[in-house]
Amino acid sequence: MISALTPLDWKRRAVKYYSQKTAIIDGEKEFTYKEFGERADRLSVALHEAGIRKGDHVAVMLPNTHYMLECFYGICQLGAVMVPLNYRLAARDLEYIINHSDSKMLIVDEEFSGPIEEIEGNLSLEQIVTVSVTEQESSLKGVDYETFLKGASDKSILPELEIDENQLLTLNYTSGTTSKPKGVMLTHRGNYLNAANFMYHLGVNHDDVYLHTLPLFHANGWGGVWSITAAGATHVCLRKVDPPLILELFESKRITLLCGAPTVVNMLVNDPKAKEIEIKTRPRMATAGAPPAAALIHKAQEILGLKMIHVYGLTETSPFILYCEWKKEFELKTADEQATIKARQGIELAFNGETKVVHPDGREVAWDGKELGEIITRGNVVMEGYYKDPKTTAAAIKDGWFYTGDLAVTHPDGFIEIQDRAKDLIISGGENISSTEVEGILYKHPDVMEVAVIAIPDEKWGEVPKAIIVLQAGANVTEAQIIDFCRSKMAHFKAPKVVEFVESLPKTATGKLQKFRLREMHWNGTKKVN
Repeated sequence: MISALTPLDWKRRAVKYYSQKTAIIDGEKEFTYKEFGERADRLSVALHEAGIRKGDHVAVMLPNTHYMLECFYGICQLGAVMVPLNYRLAARDLEYIINHSDSKMLIVDEEFSGPIEEIEGNLSLEQIVTVSVTEQESSLKGVDYETFLKGASDKSILPELEIDENQLLTLNYTSGTTSKPKGVMLTHRGNYLNAANFMYHLGVNHDDVYLHTLPLFHANGWGGVWSITAAGATHVCLRKVDPPLILELFESKRITLLCGAPTVVNMLVNDPKAKEIEIKTRPRMATAGAPPAAALIHKAQEILGLKMIHVYGLTETSPFILYCEWKKEFELKTADEQATIKARQGIELAFNGETKVVHPDGREVAWDGKELGEIITRGNVVMEGYYKDPKTTAAAIKDGWFYTGDLAVTHPDGFIEIQDRAKDLIISGGENISSTEVEGILYKHPDVMEVAVIAIPDEKWGEVPKAIIVLQAGANVTEAQIIDFCRSKMAHFKAPKVVEFVESLPKTATGKLQKFRLREMHWNGTKKVN
């Protein structure tokens, strides 16, 4: 009497118990769980009649809309594998991913059809389905999504099949920075347990109204696509990150929960409307994707009243492996001290397995907040491997442990705190400088809105830190003043030697800073020291 662990079963439960509850709000459209379930089932029938079978791969390039949510269930309950695509990628990267993933079909929003039109003739697809957002027909050689659903036989029912919890549910591609994108193989079991972590540690409940600010293609919305449905809570769709709209939705839809990278948090606290409104629901917001500065967490809590929850993980781990557990004793600390604690990645979640920080020889670092090591993990949520890439898989998973590439310390209470990505660590004259530590200091400066700290070549020291800063509107501060500010708060050798002011910083679709693009402008092919 053992049932396979699959998040798909939560749709069945939601339809059974919450059939008339609002499941999805997407602009002017609303769907109950009964209606959502019917549309997802009809998609499954249409896909099956189009030849999609268990184990087949279906690529999807959609923003955070009800169509995307339908695809997660309609594709996967056939036993097929969903391949969520980053719609911000260049055509050549999309061509590689679609062909490398062996996708038989592509479901694409017409807004993002341009890159697909460029490469359509090079794709090994059997069919394209387009989601129309206007009355104008797509120039792609495919069928309209609604027409595709309507064409499904009314008499057809979902094929009966057995789901193996260890079979693939999704194939999620990481962004290629120095090499081709890698296909991360995530199973039904891994997604189920990650979503269980999402539910438990973010406190998801039936009355939550969840805003999808995080791209659903990114690690399956961190698991929110499954856990919100499991609780019978309400999904509120968001086509793109628009701070004024998000702040308006906080009020009009009474949002109680959302997720986003620190750059999204920064966009919200710096929007002019942020200081004009009072958000009565005091939403919980989970942040991850890059180490958030304590000063940024403090602003989010003070200006917007958000209850910040820091989580950590990678696409390869479904993604959660750490969260910053909040203890009652922390309430006695000052607001600044609380924000500093919340900037830590924290401890293992209940259902993911074991995570620790180790030296290169595998020994765990001392719990002293000083010894630096690499975060490694093993357990329920780690990927099966990289699709069709055993060599890279073997390099990432050694002796049963997945090596994250993130450098961290472990504090006396067991809380892990990232100091830097291995590739972002600055080694100046033999001394290690954490770029995130310097960024954390700079975020305390009132004139700094966004900042990235990178290593640049230096004849004497090998490399030194450079701060690339986006200033607040109307700010007037000099390079010397920024450097002096840092030196007043940290060891002088850690302070930036160079400061550049820019209009914007390069980011991924999920809001992560793309430091590699900044470094490339300075190293010009020269091999970085570390």
